[in-house]
Amino acid sequence: MRPRRAVGAAVLLVLLLGAVLGTYRSVRVADDDPARRLSSELRCPACQGESVADSRSPIAAAIREVIAARLRAGDSPEEVRTYLVRRYGAEVLATPPAQGWGLLLWLVPVLALGVGAGSALRTHRRRRGAAPGARPAPPRPTRRPPPPVTAAGVWTAGAVAVLALVGGVAVAAPRLATAPEPARRPGPAIAADPVLDLLALARAAEEQGRYEAAAEIYRTALERRPADEIRLRFAFILIRLGQTAEAARLAETVLAARPDTPDALLMLGLAQRDSDPAASVHTLRRFLDRAPGHPAAAEVRRLLGDG
Repeated sequence: MRPRRAVGAAVLLVLLLGAVLGTYRSVRVADDDPARRLSSELRCPACQGESVADSRSPIAAAIREVIAARLRAGDSPEEVRTYLVRRYGAEVLATPPAQGWGLLLWLVPVLALGVGAGSALRTHRRRRGAAPGARPAPPRPTRRPPPPVTAAGVWTAGAVAVLALVGGVAVAAPRLATAPEPARRPGPAIAADPVLDLLALARAAEEQGRYEAAAEIYRTALERRPADEIRLRFAFILIRLGQTAEAARLAETVLAARPDTPDALLMLGLAQRDSDPAASVHTLRRFLDRAPGHPAAAEVRRLLGDG
């Protein structure tokens, strides 16, 4: 195969792959349920390559609840999408936005197909116009000057450039798709905190009685930010699930740094009730001594038989 034909075949192959990729990215789930349709257009923040609609992770389930609740409250799908992008960033979108860098991802396959089609048409016309009995001129014995720049050479160079462009965009696609757009409004930018959003999702699951889902979300938040407040909320959910040993370890971690933390004493005392009742009574009395006006103090006194 001639080099020029090999380049053309490679370009057409890459163009075909680019077209298939562009078509694949543009396919949307045909569903009458707007919540399902919107969930299918979002990536799960805690998963690899799964949409919010298909993921079984607790975070995806909580996001689906948020989507359904906001749609029921009257928000449009675009408003819900904007809210989630503000909270999680542009990487939550399953398809790149048709603006900024994302627009390049949509235009490159179209540009590549146009260049490839033009090159193929020009080659076809040149072959049809060539004389059937023409023979190439014999080579000159003298030293030939550099070959002139021809239209065919320009097309070949353009095809190679398009090939490099498509390959470069394919490699950089994940970063281009998730690159944040520049701020369009004056004023200080407020960065979204994904951990705070995880905590909000965990509390929502907690209020709905979905304690296992809340526990998994608290675990994820704790891995991202090992803060005492998250440890104690996580410990409280674990106690409700009967996983008191892990809850006690979390409370002890907090008490190791701050021995008189009332909430940590409360969690530890509650976690010790089944495994070590005597230690539980001692810990809960320490809690009452440190925080007699705590909202849970009355219930703890009832448990201890103090009234």
